Amino acid sequence: MTKMIATRDAYGEALIEIGKDNENVVVLDADLSKSTKTHGFGQEFPNRFINVGIAEQNLIGTAAGLAAAGKIPFASTFAMFATGRAFEVIRNSVGYPKLNVKICATHSGITVGEDGASHQALEDISCMRTIPNMTVIVPADGVETKAAIHAISKMEGPVYVRLGRLAVPTINDEASYEFKIGKGVTLKEGTDVTIIATGLMVSEALEAAKELETKGINARVINIHTIKPLDNEIVIKAAKETGAIVTAEEHNIIGGLGSAVAEVISESYPVLLKRVGTKDTFGESGKPADLMKKYELTKDNIIDAVVDVVKKKQ
Repeated sequence: MTKMIATRDAYGEALIEIGKDNENVVVLDADLSKSTKTHGFGQEFPNRFINVGIAEQNLIGTAAGLAAAGKIPFASTFAMFATGRAFEVIRNSVGYPKLNVKICATHSGITVGEDGASHQALEDISCMRTIPNMTVIVPADGVETKAAIHAISKMEGPVYVRLGRLAVPTINDEASYEFKIGKGVTLKEGTDVTIIATGLMVSEALEAAKELETKGINARVINIHTIKPLDNEIVIKAAKETGAIVTAEEHNIIGGLGSAVAEVISESYPVLLKRVGTKDTFGESGKPADLMKKYELTKDNIIDAVVDVVKKKQ
């Protein structure tokens, strides 16, 4: 049976691990530590945990000050408030001076569910990838999340990590998985079309690829965990070798993974492209599975997109 774990839970576990390894790691939260899973770090290292209260701009400003003093701050709150309410502070106090702040935001995407449109960040990737010096990472599962947190704790510079509320399938093997910032991962080879996915849509892409085999379509599947810097090489290679691409993300198709891939192929090797994601709309309150279906973020939607581009390619 496939292990299910939310990326926010894996994040909480990883924080404790890196906290034991490096006493310069400090964690900040905006009064949501039980939801963001930073409370475990706070219990383990109370002198290195700061709850700034419901004050997201102060969260980022304090993290910037700690980074300037040589600490490695991990700042967490919900994605909507981290990237929305605190955008200007991230831009001017973290991105501009290139400070070593790690913004790890949870509750991203439509699968926040019942909390509704006000809490469902569908534009956070877009916001963060436009900030110079910012690295943007969207892990696909718990294994990748832990590996990513360890990796960014050792790199210098601002990072945005997008984490989710919903438990998702584990697709990577903990014993053998290697995480490299800025490097995509080919999970399945294929020659007819390439599905490039990020976050929880990676598991949907793998399921879609299995079903496409029964339709006679051999789909390559690539996991892009780092949206910025994007692995241009793996994208261009896929374009050249398969001639058609479908992107899949739990995010607005404007400004996210689909846009990033479109920018690369349009400049380097134009091929047919179809983007699976939310279509320039806000979400609504509901159960995550129902919302995924309504907003066309399922394996079936990926399959439909693939069949469409393969047909046009032929």
